[in-house]
Amino acid sequence: MSDTNPEEEKPKKKKGKMKGLIIGVVAIAVLGGGGAAGGFYVAGTMDSEGHEPEDPNKPKIILKDGTAVSEKEAKTAVPNEAESKFKISYHKIEQPFTSNLSNSESFAQLSLAISTYYDERVFENVTEHEIAIRSAVLMELGQQGPFELDTSEGKLQLKKKLREVINATLKEKTGFGGIEDVYFTSMVVQ
Repeated sequence: MSDTNPEEEKPKKKKGKMKGLIIGVVAIAVLGGGGAAGGFYVAGTMDSEGHEPEDPNKPKIILKDGTAVSEKEAKTAVPNEAESKFKISYHKIEQPFTSNLSNSESFAQLSLAISTYYDERVFENVTEHEIAIRSAVLMELGQQGPFELDTSEGKLQLKKKLREVINATLKEKTGFGGIEDVYFTSMVVQ
């Protein structure tokens, strides 16, 4: 005789069928949810053309006629200067920068001006965060050697680095840089 009772086998089969049914329902729900999430993701990226919505507090680009437009409307953040349809604005930083130069007894004193294609909010940000910008510029200036600043190439490299440093400081403080170029209005290296 068998030790198993035929009545005990039936509930095991029901449990097995029920378990398979539950696994099937869960699998369909997971796959359906994943497909729906993927569809919403693709639809969201195609709708906005891969761009995040523009921040209304972000400075606008100024056209030569004085009209303020967003970067999206302007179709470019950095226009081609030869055929620029954008108005460039300048701002002089009032106090000069003086710093010792790296690995020497020399020092440099320079005065700066900056330019932007954006509206006055960029210059307001520069004025508001001038202490942080001054600190960043002085740190970069202190890393320069006197011989680097004797050449045109060295001065161009410093201009590029200062632009990057100023934009990085503004991005850290306000979320937006906007400085197009940096200009030396005076420079003394001794």
